[in-house]
Amino acid sequence: MPRMIDTIRSSMASSQVMQTAARGALAVPPQEMIEILVYLATQTKIFAERARLTLAGWDESSSRKAAADPSTPKEVLAYMITPGNLRPTLLPGLLENPSVSEQSLAELAAAASRYMLETLAKSPRVNRSQTILSALSSNPSLNSAQSSAIAEKLASLSPPTVKETAPAPQPAAAKIVPPEPPPNQIASTDPGTDEATEKTTIVYLTEHAAEISAEGDKPFQPVGGVEELPSAAPQLAPVEAKTEAVASSSQGAATAAKKAPSPVKKAYLSPEEQRGSALQKISKLGITGRIQLAMKGSKEERSLLIRDGTKIVALAVLESPKLTDGEVEKFANQKNVLEAVLRAITLKRRFMKQYAVVRNLTNNPRTPIDVSLGLIKHLLATDLKNLAGNKEVSDTVRKMALRMFRQKSETANKD
Repeated sequence: MPRMIDTIRSSMASSQVMQTAARGALAVPPQEMIEILVYLATQTKIFAERARLTLAGWDESSSRKAAADPSTPKEVLAYMITPGNLRPTLLPGLLENPSVSEQSLAELAAAASRYMLETLAKSPRVNRSQTILSALSSNPSLNSAQSSAIAEKLASLSPPTVKETAPAPQPAAAKIVPPEPPPNQIASTDPGTDEATEKTTIVYLTEHAAEISAEGDKPFQPVGGVEELPSAAPQLAPVEAKTEAVASSSQGAATAAKKAPSPVKKAYLSPEEQRGSALQKISKLGITGRIQLAMKGSKEERSLLIRDGTKIVALAVLESPKLTDGEVEKFANQKNVLEAVLRAITLKRRFMKQYAVVRNLTNNPRTPIDVSLGLIKHLLATDLKNLAGNKEVSDTVRKMALRMFRQKSETANKD
């Protein structure tokens, strides 16, 4: 007797059977049901979205078993390990499954997000493979300590080859220690700055020294554009100064040169430069200076820097010891921040203890779909109903919310 998956592949199944299959409701073993869902999600148009939604909420125990089983079809494993489909709880099983190719794991390692790095670093298979470790060493999310540890593992595997093909440890980046701020500068602008905040700032700058160096002297470019900022008008001052310098060029090139503003961005500002609007202050700072301000600055300055288009700066705001729960709740609702910021919020237990943050993230169309799907189960029935009617979020999120709302409603009625 042919398996149901073979019947579906041969297009012999009825439309009703296909619809039932896309909901994951066929009377077949769980492993075969997953195989059917992956086929529908990748090989059909009509049932693809429904199948992807079902897979996203599929039973975790069955999913882990399939991820770790060498006999699981390769197309299923390939679907599971694709970044947009990967569920963190399945990663350990996929890493050790011999049916998942080294090349697939190397591609994952090179682009893995920060929250996956620890799992990758602990994997026996990863630590035995020079190919995967080499790819992992190029991941931009690594901090200096992780980079050094990977370099040591590579050296122990094959010293001669590593010298030629693998990137060597970067002691210079690891030794970078940001200088103490001079007196009366950014560190002293806020009376709330204390030793703990200073220590947190130094640790952050040290751990991300390589990323900061790679970004160069990128200026402040807020997500969504400057026109959305309430204090955008003062930013025109440099432009006016430049216009004045150009207008006076007829009086002599030397005079114009003296009036032209310097493009150099700074790590610290003089007391005179610290006066004025928060936007003016931020626009004069380089990446290192903006990170320090994100850690030590005021609530207004954090509200601007969370929108910084440079990821390393925006994420620094979430590390600030001065950050309040109310600010995080607001950030979770913003559409003009990087997706990396919204994802980073979910990685901090302190933030996720706030129900309002969870609710705002699921209703934010900017939140990555995989993050939203993982949070929906924590919503109350009323908020599930509202989310199901929120046309700003994706159809996948709305349908999952509606499905869970109906389940909770049915359970409540039975009780």
